[in-house]
Amino acid sequence: MKFIDTTLNRRTALKGGAAALATMAAPAIVRGAEPSPIKVGILQPVTGALAQDGEYGRMGAELAIEDINKAGGIKSLGGAKIEMVFGDARSTPEAGTQEVERMQEAGVSAIIGGFASPICLAGSQAAARYDLPYIVDVGVTDQIIQRGLKNTFRFAPGFSLCTGAAIQNLVKINEASGKAAKTVALVHEDGLFGSGLAKLMAAELPKYGFEILELIAVPTPSRDLSNVVLRLRSLNPDLVIPSTYYGETVLLARTMQQQRVRPKGVYSVLNGAASNRRFVKEFPEAAENVMDCNHWHDPRNEKAVALQKRVEAAGKIYNYNVPLNYSCVGLLADAIERAASGDRKKIIEALGTSTFAGHLMPYGATKFENGQNMGAAPVSTQVQGGDIKVVFPETFANAKPKFPANG
Repeated sequence: MKFIDTTLNRRTALKGGAAALATMAAPAIVRGAEPSPIKVGILQPVTGALAQDGEYGRMGAELAIEDINKAGGIKSLGGAKIEMVFGDARSTPEAGTQEVERMQEAGVSAIIGGFASPICLAGSQAAARYDLPYIVDVGVTDQIIQRGLKNTFRFAPGFSLCTGAAIQNLVKINEASGKAAKTVALVHEDGLFGSGLAKLMAAELPKYGFEILELIAVPTPSRDLSNVVLRLRSLNPDLVIPSTYYGETVLLARTMQQQRVRPKGVYSVLNGAASNRRFVKEFPEAAENVMDCNHWHDPRNEKAVALQKRVEAAGKIYNYNVPLNYSCVGLLADAIERAASGDRKKIIEALGTSTFAGHLMPYGATKFENGQNMGAAPVSTQVQGGDIKVVFPETFANAKPKFPANG
């Protein structure tokens, strides 16, 4: 029978424990302790009707945080890492506000995201009570930046910028076709986003010779759009302009395909599906030739192209929310770097003077005026051959527009 010297084992354990305690008791500089992380709130709707877009946004933020930390963190703070505090807005402004309150209690230095306009409106308002910097990723309603909130910064273009660009791009595309399109039907979701955008388009397009046949509101979510498509068949517009979220756009396009309603073009504005690779992959025939004026990455930017390949290599779908939120995290990291602090007021000051140009979007350098990034602009895209191409403006284009698509 073999005996084990338990005395020796106890002595070894005691020595090891004493050494560990001594290390723990040593000054931080001896232990080589890392600086405290900078907590950043990432707010996205990952459940509910907007879950798909929320997941894209979360993915972009996660990848950016990962890359920044791998590159050495915030160097002006001794390499402090960014720590994500995630909040699920659950596709409602009320839930978004609750998550902002939770992030405030968690001690975040700033919040990024929100996606939908109502969530961004409510979330940034709640954050303003605590002088908590809030970077809006999408949220297109211009009310977001018209309230005089010093804490709120929208990185992407909003209603006014997007509508202006969409109209100018459409006018140029239509003129190049010999003015093939003259009549328009606007199909929009009945919330803040769709209704506001449709009204703007209805007011502006007639100035350029387009006749607005009708504004058709649809609820989110919608289960059947057969009546809407029957109405489109009756109106027979040259252009259908949908301002809807993903599910409704896909349903509209598929129903139009099934009922053989083929306008000369579908020209979306800030659409939930027309610039979405999932739509193109799952319903290629319904998606083909659909145009959109929307957020998109700069196809000439090597880092943006590399990010797309990285996402797709992981078996995931790449959408504009990914590079947009990746860029928003980069914007915030740049501000914290220059502020050399996690203090909220100092970060707000740094954001207000930002000239950040290390983003992946078809923008100029970042310049905020009253909370809006004036360097931001949308692009016009078109589904061609099962891929999403930038067709306008020519500065960023990697394809030419195909219009009219039918007729």
